[in-house]
Amino acid sequence: MDDAVTVPGTRIGLGLDAVIGLVPGIGDFVGSALSGVIVRDAIRARVPMAVLAWMGLNLVVDAVLGLVPGVGDLLDVAHRANRKNLRLLLREVERQPLREPPSTAYVVGAVALMAVPVLAGLVVAALGFWLLWRWLT
Repeated sequence: MDDAVTVPGTRIGLGLDAVIGLVPGIGDFVGSALSGVIVRDAIRARVPMAVLAWMGLNLVVDAVLGLVPGVGDLLDVAHRANRKNLRLLLREVERQPLREPPSTAYVVGAVALMAVPVLAGLVVAALGFWLLWRWLT
């Protein structure tokens, strides 16, 4: 999502997230939803709630940065929420690959943390449509 293609002559990677983000409103929502896949994998690996919270915060920051017209896509490339979340996931899996089955509280908390970035994406999409509508009318 963040590093599919490297910009020639640089070390800057661009991914699907940056390209999707160019589509006003819907791009940020779709990007947030796709970014949630890493968080879903983290929930399946039963990483600690604190790590899930950091992952959710990374995605919320990513969605908020997408609000800034034009510059938001550049900020999104610089922030690289998906890369950060993948590193968090891999670090936790390497640290403790086998964990006990999750408790009910863990599942409820994890679902809530996963819903926050998706809801943030919906808010960003709605705001994007509203701003686009105001700009066009």
